[in-house]
Amino acid sequence: MTGLDFDNGSEFINHDVIAWAASRSIFFTRARPYKKNDQATIESKNNHLVRRYGFYWRYDTPAELTLLNQLWPLVNDRMNYFTPTKKPAGWATNPAGRRRRLYDTPRTPLDRLLAAGVLSPAQETELRERRDRLNPADIARRIQSIQDRLTGLARDKTLALQATIDKPLPNTGRGVRVRHAS
Repeated sequence: MTGLDFDNGSEFINHDVIAWAASRSIFFTRARPYKKNDQATIESKNNHLVRRYGFYWRYDTPAELTLLNQLWPLVNDRMNYFTPTKKPAGWATNPAGRRRRLYDTPRTPLDRLLAAGVLSPAQETELRERRDRLNPADIARRIQSIQDRLTGLARDKTLALQATIDKPLPNTGRGVRVRHAS
């Protein structure tokens, strides 16, 4: 790791984290106050991954931490080995003169890394073998199982906390699939 980019939250901007980063020669930046687009990429990833797979529930017990620690490696494998993404490649102008974004062909992060030519042949072989050992259907089942258990543990206390707060919280049920017994 060569660099860390954070927003202005006190959870990251404190003496302990700055000292930790400095002791490891990690480049450390923060967003400028009142410049909402400085961390747009980071915030979009929070919504994209954290909220999609971890939902909006409150997790604060060791059992929930254990489940979250089991969930994230599975999510990483799914995203890095099996989920193609498209990247901005440039701009074009339509006949009316409006600019529009051009994107490259969707590829998985693994495919992009292999195409970059920065890995040794041994590393490439190791990553390909790892991908070939993974079962996407099994990963999806394991993710769903962990999400079901997390939801069961956190639902009641999150809703109880939400009832005590005047300001409404985000929809905690968004993204939660309810299974009906057949």
